[in-house]
Order: sequence, then structure tokens, then C-alpha cells
Amino acid sequence: MEKKILQEYTLDELKCLMDQRSVKRFRAEQIYSFACNYTPIAEMSNLPKELREQLTEEFDDRPVEIYKKYESKDGTVKFLFKLQDNNIVEGVLMKYKYGNTICISTQVGCAMGCVFCASGIDGKIRNLKAGEMVGEVLAVNQLLGGGLKEDRKITNIVLMGSGEPLDNFDNVARFIELISYKSSINISPRNISLSTCGLAPKIKKLADLDLQITLTISLHATTDENRRAIMKVANVYSLADLFESIHYYFNKTHRRVVFEYILSKGNVSKADAKRIASLCKGLSCHVNMIPINKTPNSPLVPASDIKTREFFEELKANGISATTRRTLGSDIDGACGQLRRRVLSEENNT
Repeated sequence: MEKKILQEYTLDELKCLMDQRSVKRFRAEQIYSFACNYTPIAEMSNLPKELREQLTEEFDDRPVEIYKKYESKDGTVKFLFKLQDNNIVEGVLMKYKYGNTICISTQVGCAMGCVFCASGIDGKIRNLKAGEMVGEVLAVNQLLGGGLKEDRKITNIVLMGSGEPLDNFDNVARFIELISYKSSINISPRNISLSTCGLAPKIKKLADLDLQITLTISLHATTDENRRAIMKVANVYSLADLFESIHYYFNKTHRRVVFEYILSKGNVSKADAKRIASLCKGLSCHVNMIPINKTPNSPLVPASDIKTREFFEELKANGISATTRRTLGSDIDGACGQLRRRVLSEENNT
């Protein structure tokens, strides 16, 4: 029988479970605190031995283990996490003046097949469970010496690692509920960003939950033809479909939307900037311009500095807020999927 993940329960739910087992409720509080601090059941010293044995039989206490760690010269840390089934996913710790941000994965692999992303080269293997996503955060928080609530070391989360979060909708929504739970690490949804390639119906579904997270859209082109050439999702949802869902999200949540936009030779014209302004009319938004990462078989050619500057100035002239995203961790294969592919390839060849 597959074990349940201990970190997949809130404190209130654990109390109900302990009631069912005729275990005193204060034990649930002890178990929950240990679990959120990522302490193995065997080391939950305040618990009776018999209870620890029962918990060990029923629950997985550490669904994610840090398998490998690589530190960049800029301070960025890339993690490979090993899951209980020996699958590997990636995470990135980025250190800023305002705190520590962790980028986590939501799937093993990805089914979306965007040409600029290494995560989808081998396709989607499986969804991550909510407790596994929580485990990614807690494992790094523990490594940094962090605790719960105000003692946490992780202050922000971005769902931008391997996988399409909205293709794993229920688990991701549950993850946000668990990680923001008041008795846990308690990270506000306003400090959580979710990046999607543009699954229009799921964006509307997310809006209806009114989670108050930051929605980030992988846009990367301003015409359906150009977008279809680099993103398979564009064959299903047109820009009209996508922006209808984005406007629905904004009108429902009143949260600013962020657009990710790769700086490639074919998508940084002044006309592209004007089309972005037209598409974004009525939105509070920001364009995050991204230098291209090297991905096997990608047809994209980086835009020149001159064209990038002209594109930026045209966005600004049309009232669109924009910045170029700082490149972090390039010396440790910081972009999605790159490190996992390299390490797995090396291990398979040894």
C-alpha cells in the first residue's frame, strides 16, 4: 500500500486523523510541527515509540530529498531533488535583498513541448503530488536553518521549474493551500508566482479560486503564427483565447499579470511591442524580457542588443512596464530542465 505524505495534511486534518486513532490532539500539534520542519518520524523524540512506529508504517515523512546541490558564482543554488520513486526534479534558490526565493517543479518532465525549454524534451513522466511540492520548499528551508512562520528562511516561491503548473491543477492548488497555512511555513499567496504557458480554461479556473497569487504568462510572441512555431499550446489556444482568460483573471482578482517574453530575433520588432500594448489594454501588467537559454534543437536566435533596446523603448512609449530579467545560475545550468538532463545523461553513461 502506498504511504500517505505527512506534509500533505493541515494541522486541523491531522487532529482529525489522531482523533480517529484515539491519539490525544496535542500529539497532532507535535507531529505537524516536526513535519513542517522536515524532521523524520524516527527523530520525533517527543512522541511515544509506539506512535512513531505507527506513523512510519502509514506515512512518508520526507517525500523529497536533496540529491545534488550546485552553487553558482552569483550565489544562486541549483538543486536536484530525488522523489521516493527515484524520479528527479529541479529547484533553484535565488537570494535577493528582500529574502530567499525558491523556484520549484510541479511535474516530472513536461508535456507542453515549448522549443525554448529543456524540461519538455523527454515529455511528461508524471505529476508531482502537493506534498512533494511542499517537500521541495521544506527541504531547502531546513537546509538554510529555517523554521516555521517568521523563522522561515524561504520568503517567496515561484512555480516555474519543470512542468506546467496548470496541467497539474488540483495538486498545485492544494500545495498553495498547504504552504500558506497559518501554522506551517505560512508563505502568503501574494508571495507565490505561478507561471503557465497559457492553458486558457485553467487560467479562468484559477481566477475563480481567487488565491491572490501572481500569475505569470509565457507569451513569447505576438502573432498566432509565430507563437505556434515555438509553443505547442498555441495550436490549441489562440492569442484571443489566451487574452480573454487573462482579462477574466485580472477582472476577477485585480492582480497585476506578468508576461515572460523571450528576446529572439523574430519577435522584438516595434510592431511586436505595439501588439503587446494592444493585447494588454485594460490590464495592469509587466513584461519580463528574457535572454534566450541554449536548448537542444531550438530554432531561436538571440535578438541583438540594438533590437532589444528598440523593443524596450517601444514598449515604454506605449505605456507598458518592462525590465530584462537578470540571468542567474548560467554557470550551473540554471534554466529549467538543463541540469537534470545533463546529470541523468552522465549517470546513464557511467
